[in-house]
Amino acid sequence: MPEHVYTSTPLWRNTLAARPDLDTHAGQRERLRTSYTELRRKAGVLLEENARSTPDFTVHDISHVDALWETADLVCGSEVTLNPAEAYVLGCAFVLHDAAMGAAAYGTTVPEALGEKRWRDLVSLAYYERKGCWPDREELDAPPVEIAEACVATAIRETHAEQAKRLVDQPWRSSAGNEIFLIEGVQLREWYGPLIGELAASHWWPVDRLAGEFRHSIGSLPWQPSEWIIEPLKLACILRLADATQVDSRRAPGFLFSLRRPRGVSREHWRFQEHISRPYRKGDRVTYSSLRPFPPQDATAWWLALEYLRGIDRELKAVDALLHDLGRDRLAARAVAGVDSPERFAELFRVQDWRPIDATVKVSDIPALVGTLGGQQLYGDVPEIALRELIQNAQDAVLARQTLQPDFPLGRVEIRLTDTDGDWYLEVRDSGTGMDEETLVHGLLDFGASGWSSTRVRNRLPGLADGGFQPSGRFGIGFFSVFLLGDQVELITRRYDASLADARRLTFDGPSSRPLLTPCTGQGWVPEGTAVRVKLRNSPYELQGLFSRTDDERLAQLAQRLVLENAVPVHTWEPGATDPEILAPFSLSSGSPDEVFDRLYPPQAAKWRAGEEKLRLQMRDDFVSRATELRDDKGQRIGLAMLWNSMHYQSRRDFWGTVTVNGFLADTSVSFAGHLAGQPSRASRDKAALVATRDQVRQWMRTQEQRLRSTGHFDDSLQLELAFILHCAFNPLADDIAFALTSQGVLRLSEVPEWAGRHNEIFLAFGWPVTWRTRPPELNHPLSGERVRLPDNCVFICQVGSTPPLSQVFPVAANRDTAYEFARDHTTPTWQKQWWRTSDDLYGLFLRTLCEAWSCTLETLLAPVERRDWSDSIHLDDETLGPISGYLLHRPPST
Repeated sequence: MPEHVYTSTPLWRNTLAARPDLDTHAGQRERLRTSYTELRRKAGVLLEENARSTPDFTVHDISHVDALWETADLVCGSEVTLNPAEAYVLGCAFVLHDAAMGAAAYGTTVPEALGEKRWRDLVSLAYYERKGCWPDREELDAPPVEIAEACVATAIRETHAEQAKRLVDQPWRSSAGNEIFLIEGVQLREWYGPLIGELAASHWWPVDRLAGEFRHSIGSLPWQPSEWIIEPLKLACILRLADATQVDSRRAPGFLFSLRRPRGVSREHWRFQEHISRPYRKGDRVTYSSLRPFPPQDATAWWLALEYLRGIDRELKAVDALLHDLGRDRLAARAVAGVDSPERFAELFRVQDWRPIDATVKVSDIPALVGTLGGQQLYGDVPEIALRELIQNAQDAVLARQTLQPDFPLGRVEIRLTDTDGDWYLEVRDSGTGMDEETLVHGLLDFGASGWSSTRVRNRLPGLADGGFQPSGRFGIGFFSVFLLGDQVELITRRYDASLADARRLTFDGPSSRPLLTPCTGQGWVPEGTAVRVKLRNSPYELQGLFSRTDDERLAQLAQRLVLENAVPVHTWEPGATDPEILAPFSLSSGSPDEVFDRLYPPQAAKWRAGEEKLRLQMRDDFVSRATELRDDKGQRIGLAMLWNSMHYQSRRDFWGTVTVNGFLADTSVSFAGHLAGQPSRASRDKAALVATRDQVRQWMRTQEQRLRSTGHFDDSLQLELAFILHCAFNPLADDIAFALTSQGVLRLSEVPEWAGRHNEIFLAFGWPVTWRTRPPELNHPLSGERVRLPDNCVFICQVGSTPPLSQVFPVAANRDTAYEFARDHTTPTWQKQWWRTSDDLYGLFLRTLCEAWSCTLETLLAPVERRDWSDSIHLDDETLGPISGYLLHRPPST
């Protein structure tokens, strides 16, 4: 908008402009006009500074302010008129509403203006959003530049409205030390300043708040005509709609776009706004159109334009409904034309060489979706997962309270199982922060949104990041796992700093039903914190009940199985018990090897299992001597484990390795014993990927191999069991490690040349019908179990398959021969394709070594097998065994 074109708008001309004919209020009008003009001049400098702090944002300078006079005319029409005092106040609010969209408006740095607690919360959320984990103290104090810049922009966007309210009374110092105010006239500043500030801030408020804040009219000043009465609600509605509808190419000039080069979503905002022509009103519809068509590369901007204008449409309709319901004069603009469908919108915003089809995912029945995903469909039929999620949520709440209230001494989690008239109930109670009604509705019940990473929740509990709080919750659907246990759920909560009257009760009759929220009146004392109580669908002692994966069907054992690391005490009350069992706080990252082992594999409480304690203690000694640490880049322990173990063959008890997520059980693995820290690989958190990098896991495996060698544990059996995973990790396998069986016993890589040199023909067997085992290393008859004698020229590769999570770190196909990748898409099993498939495993390792020993190529070994259609086999003397398949490999004649 050209300089001062706002003075030609009807709104300006009818209120503050000088009248050519006799004007009985010329002096009063001139006083307001002069004050506004001076405010506009000063604020123009401040508005120019906005782009320095928020270069990605569209234009928020004085041209935007001037354009609001035009869009105010658009939304008002002839239905609503203003007097000069109202126009002055509205114009000043125009100037100030976005004046704080830059750091210059804060009089200090944005972090200082925001306050240390709020700034740290903002950095914490931004870090989590980008990195997927919570920052430590050092990262909070000195966040990466890109995160700090993003936080400044976010802080300005979220606080600019409230900061605008302060600008009326905020002084600046001149070079001579004098105070400069945006509104210099003391009377105008003191009389109208608070209202101007409130109006400027109100454009960021919900529409429903306007009626309560701007309830009463304001009379005129003593030197003004008595009829110059100000109606604040009318001005607030005009301001928010004038600001909302001011969307056109003036806000996103093309040349300025090329200079600033905005990124991400901001870039798309620029792209669509630079297409838009000036809006006009037809009837009660505001109509926008594009200056030029949108090509395919700007399709994202087109869809963003539709969503953005739908937002304006909602604003117009909300304001119109408010004014209608209050019996006030309605504004002329009440909706946006063409936004009800992509097809109609395309008539106004043309597209080129593509067709907009609204194929976005729609959820028409949200309760049904929650019912489908909130329980068994997401978590499977494993009811103990629900208890894990409830304990984790409870611990987070206690830790949050201890962060906000450091002198709080009674933090704990309580779990009770009770039998009431034949019905079983499980209750998990915490003494944490509790929830107010806002957090219940927009945090807990917002399916899929992680409450602790929600800005809305964090703003209601400021200071969490400053106190070092790092929640375990991640996906925001953990609470709904409670429906694995039953449909009838009751939640009672009271925020830790709230009165008894603020306690709330939330009841469910299944995940797909709409919950009932009521006050907790008539229920007596409600302690601070949250209690979740569910009526169990099945008895905990049934086959698929809560105790299905425990040995002694005790709540304490189940809690210890699920909670491998805890920062607050967990009290468990067995049915009918008068005193709880207490799971004391424990840290896997600092516990000694024997303490970690006892926490992962505690003694059995059941008397009938007492005989296994000797084997458990034997395994404990083995673990203490063999386990080594994994540490991250900061030197923090993220695992204490040993590769494999011999107890699998000596005890009915499992000593499987545990993958933990924030100290809670997430996954188990037979490939190690001990624990490794993980991060969830899916929302149900029953599968987890390791936190450690590939190099960190490889270093741990190197120390494990060294420890096994130095302690004398690395016998032939263990070598055969670990050969494949060691090969995947180190590629190739060390040449002194056994990996195969022959008629002479185990075979090592270093022994292959000498053994192969004695044969001109070798049969590489694939196994069935012969089976093999490692303790002791031998081949067996699959039915009788008797030992099988191999021909002298036969070799069996002992490839024990790797299991997660190690198989995820070192996937089988990671080291395939890239020179033969072309053969992957061969439609027949050529020798090149077979080699490519096997080139990274122990069979491939043997074939490579055999080629070296016989001085031949892969083709000379494998091409003849291909010509025989991969049908080679041999027969042993035992008639009960069928043919054994494999590759019959011949030494080339030339060698």
